Amino acid sequence: MVPLAFLAVFFVWPVVAILRLGLAEGGVLAVLGQARTWELVAFTVGQAAASTALAVVAGLPVAYLLARTSLPGLGLVRVLVLVPFVLPTVVVGLAFRTLLPDGGVLAIVLANSFFNVAVVARTVAGLWSHLDRRAQDAARSLGASPLRAFTSVTLPALTPALTSAAAVVFLFCATSFGVVLILGGSRYRTLE
Repeated sequence: MVPLAFLAVFFVWPVVAILRLGLAEGGVLAVLGQARTWELVAFTVGQAAASTALAVVAGLPVAYLLARTSLPGLGLVRVLVLVPFVLPTVVVGLAFRTLLPDGGVLAIVLANSFFNVAVVARTVAGLWSHLDRRAQDAARSLGASPLRAFTSVTLPALTPALTSAAAVVFLFCATSFGVVLILGGSRYRTLE
């Protein structure tokens, strides 16, 4: 009985109170009716989509490097690829603020992409390292150019990893409060 009382007091009661306030007049429906809300949604989705696209484009060659090469010191490269992902937001924000003093959308997109290249690279490299090279070799032996073999054989095989990585990166970019605050200042805001 005590656990139920604890649950009622510390979970059910606050949730009911929040729902009551949110659905009351001036709550969620009023917020959804404001033009500013939809401007924030558009900016959040736009910068997250652009950041995701750039992170995927930049992460694909890194994934190739990790999955298909045997360079000396590749273990060190694997570790160094992760460094941007674990850096504090303030450090990356200030670094990009130094490089691009005016901040703005470009700085936000570049910083978010910088953070998330590691997610794409590690996710895609995990699948790429297990792909059979013979499929691409067969396409090449049948006359396909390296680009054609990549786009017709390898890229479709990497689609599950690319999709997963892009979804995670999009979520990270859509919720990157610190980067947007440091680089966008009062001019740019996201939903977070």
